[in-house]
Amino acid sequence: PTMMDYRVHMKKDSMFNTPPVFSVYVSMLTMQWIKDNGGIEWIEALNNLKAQFFYDELDSNPLFEGTVDKASRSYMNATFILKNKAIEKDFESMLKQEGISGLKGHRSVGGYRCSMYNALPLESIKVLTNVMREFAHKFA
Repeated sequence: PTMMDYRVHMKKDSMFNTPPVFSVYVSMLTMQWIKDNGGIEWIEALNNLKAQFFYDELDSNPLFEGTVDKASRSYMNATFILKNKAIEKDFESMLKQEGISGLKGHRSVGGYRCSMYNALPLESIKVLTNVMREFAHKFA
């Protein structure tokens, strides 16, 4: 794109357009946070741990099922469904009681999506997996 072509900037003797300053600033803060905590190795280990916690519960829980082949699973976004759609409202109510929001999947696909982005603490995944486990004890 033109804004990434530095020859255009040189010809204009200025910036071709205003850069997305807030996005650049937040990116800088995020990279600094990762660096301060141990760098790429640290964030990779944390993300692997979050995914492992979630997928271990998903695979062992009789009420839930992943929607992606195990070999193709994402460490950032895990999609899953309840095997019994009749108890979805009960699950969503339990999520709400525990302060968990934003888990609903895309409106055209349904199910659920657990986003495990870099800034999400491991504790959040532990809360979700505990809710899934408690839900299974109640409804299995």
